[in-house]
Amino acid sequence: MQRYLLDTDICSYAIKRKQPELLSKIRAGLLSEEIAISAITRGELLYGLEILPKAASLKLAVLAFLDYMPCMEWPVSAADHYAKLRGAQKMTGNHVGYMDTMIACHALAENLILVTNNERDFARMPGLKIEYWAA
Repeated sequence: MQRYLLDTDICSYAIKRKQPELLSKIRAGLLSEEIAISAITRGELLYGLEILPKAASLKLAVLAFLDYMPCMEWPVSAADHYAKLRGAQKMTGNHVGYMDTMIACHALAENLILVTNNERDFARMPGLKIEYWAA
């Protein structure tokens, strides 16, 4: 059962093999079936490949990562969280990127801990549980 949802930033770190400790945690999470990514994150990673068509080694790394990483569909309950959270952001002027908000709402809807290295944005989302696996 999933306990953690990895955001796009952490996935990028892992794909580029920036931190051995992070890779170890991801491997352990895969073995215990406790981690996944959102379909939103999958889309962001694939979008990155579209805008960097000559990055052949990066493409191989991203596709290999996506082959092994479980991907969760974005549920209707996440859309409900999104409407409320985006509305609150608009009303308070506390804007966070659309995709980050969608990923956060996916974690909220599934009661998952979001693994991120983006404290600045995700820490401002009420009720969202976050962990930092990158040093």
